[in-house]
Amino acid sequence: MQKGKRQSNYELLRIIAMWMVVTLHYLNHTGMLPDGEEQLNGSRIVALLLEAFCIVAVNLYVLISGYFLCRSGFRLLRLVELLCQIWFYVLLIPLAMTILGIETGWLAEGVYGLLPYVFPIQSEHYWFATSYVVLYLLTPILNAAVRSLSRRQLQLTIAGLLLYFGGIKSLIPLQLVTDSFGYDFGWFICVYLVGAYIRGEQTERNEQKEGNRQKGMEKCRKKGFWLFIYTASCLLIFGWVLAALWVYRKTGSMAYLMALPFHYNFLPCLTGAIALFLAFSRIRLPEGRLSGFLCSISPLTFGVYLFHEHILIRSQWTEYLERYTGKVTELSVFGFLLHWFCSVLLIYGMGSLTDALRRKIFCFVGKYTEKTRLAKGLKKLERGFCDI
Repeated sequence: MQKGKRQSNYELLRIIAMWMVVTLHYLNHTGMLPDGEEQLNGSRIVALLLEAFCIVAVNLYVLISGYFLCRSGFRLLRLVELLCQIWFYVLLIPLAMTILGIETGWLAEGVYGLLPYVFPIQSEHYWFATSYVVLYLLTPILNAAVRSLSRRQLQLTIAGLLLYFGGIKSLIPLQLVTDSFGYDFGWFICVYLVGAYIRGEQTERNEQKEGNRQKGMEKCRKKGFWLFIYTASCLLIFGWVLAALWVYRKTGSMAYLMALPFHYNFLPCLTGAIALFLAFSRIRLPEGRLSGFLCSISPLTFGVYLFHEHILIRSQWTEYLERYTGKVTELSVFGFLLHWFCSVLLIYGMGSLTDALRRKIFCFVGKYTEKTRLAKGLKKLERGFCDI
C-alpha cells in the first residue's frame, strides 16, 4: 500500500491479522462460540479466548492502511487493480466450481442472483471490501484534513467520531439504531484517522530533540507495555462475555451483552488493536531470508480473505473439513486446537497460492495492456488527480 521498501514488522503484523480473520470465521462457522444455550466446556472456553484475542484483526488492517495511506495518498490505478482483484475471485470461483461439477446454484436466481457477482461492492459480496473501497475513495479528503488540521483539532475530531461510533455504545447495555457494529465505512474512517494520527505522532517524535517530553514518553515506547495493554483489552473482552453468559443463564435476558464485546467498534477492541500495532512498530526484524519471505507473502493476505469469504465458500469450507475430521464441537481441547491450527493453515495456504497465481496473471496481462488507450487514459487521469 505504500511506495518504497516494505517494513517487515508491519508485514508480519498484516499476516498475523489475516490469520486472526480466518480464525474468527473458523470459530463462527464451526459453532464453537457459546450462545448461552450450550454447556460451557474446556474447548468452548478456549474458543472464546481465541475469539477475544483475534477480534482486533479488522481494526488492525484499517490502522495499517491509515498509517501508510495518509502519506502515500490516493492512486487511481491502485483502485482499479483492487476492483479487478475482487472481480477475479467473485467470477473465477463459481466458474471453477461449475467446471469441477460442484453444484452452486449461482445462476438459478436469474438476474437478481447475478447482482452479487456483477456488482460485488454495491451488494456487499464482501462486506470488508465494500467498506474498504469506500474508505479508499475518501482518502484524498481524509489526508487533506489530516494535513490541514492542527494536532489539537485532529485529536478533538477523532475523539468526537469515536464517541459517536463506539464510545456511547460501549457504555450502555442497549443497541442503538445507528450502530452498525463497526461493519461500516463510518467506523473505518475513525480507525483510519487514528492510524494517520499515530503516523504523525511518531514522525514528530523522531524529529524532536531530546527533552522532557521525549524522556517522559520513554516508558510508553517499550513494546512490552503495549503488549500488556493488548492482552488486558482482550482479557476484558473475554471476561465481559463470560459475565454476560452468566447473566443470560440466570435471567434469560440481556443477550445483546454477549455479542457486544465482539463488535469492531467496541472500544476495548480498538484499544487492543492500537496496542498491538504500537507493539509491532517497536519490533525490528533483521534483514535476511525471513524478512524477505514475510515481505513476499504479505501482499497475498487480501487474496486469502477474498478466497475463503466468497459467497459460495464462506459457510461451506468448515463443513467440508468436518466431513473428514468429525464435528469440531465434539473434540477435546487438544483436538480442537490441532484442528483449528491445521484448518486455518490449510485455508491460508490455499488462499495464498491462489493469489500468487492471480498476481502472475495480472502481471502478464499488464504487460500487454499498459500501452493501450484505456491504460494511458487511466494514467492521465491519475496524473491530473495528483496535480490538484
